Amino acid sequence: MKRLLVLSLLLAAAAAAHAASTILVFGDSISAGHGIPIEKGWVALLQRKLDTEGYGYRVVNASVSGETTAGGLSRLPRALALHHPRIVILELGANDGLRALPIAAMRANLGKMARLARAAGAPVLLLGMRIPPNYGPEYTEQFRFAYLDLAKKRKLPLVPFLLNGVALTPALMQADGLHPNERGQARLLANVWPVLKPLLRK
Repeated sequence: MKRLLVLSLLLAAAAAAHAASTILVFGDSISAGHGIPIEKGWVALLQRKLDTEGYGYRVVNASVSGETTAGGLSRLPRALALHHPRIVILELGANDGLRALPIAAMRANLGKMARLARAAGAPVLLLGMRIPPNYGPEYTEQFRFAYLDLAKKRKLPLVPFLLNGVALTPALMQADGLHPNERGQARLLANVWPVLKPLLRK
């Protein structure tokens, strides 16, 4: 009986240690690697960088192409229960903007996801997005500001624009003008890494 108890405790400790080392990337097609081999995407590059630099994290990519913040909010509880992440990287909202969905609802959904992650014990790194000015300057600016405002009020680490240095560089973008190509992926990681690194522990 005592031996079984000890074994159970060891297994529980191992499971907890494994869970604590997970980084959950929760995004849309930008993080899902739309149009490129998944092993070439910035999330895969992040895993390789963590391994190279001696961080004991396992990166789980739960990103879904076409995902909106409403869809993400409905999926997140299961992802948190399944992976028990140590950190959540939240990259959603672009599809809300491209569909001209209400910005207030997008912001509220992102805020609810941040609360859910924190309640599960995982700090959130928010990756901001921007959209083309198709719906006018007011909507475009409100969209950009939603990330800044949410990060400030919730005290979330923020990458203001994930595609900074990529979106306006044709050589780093796919033909659709929306998704980075393979050459742009390293730049995405370079935008994320300085904000993510302070959250990590070896």
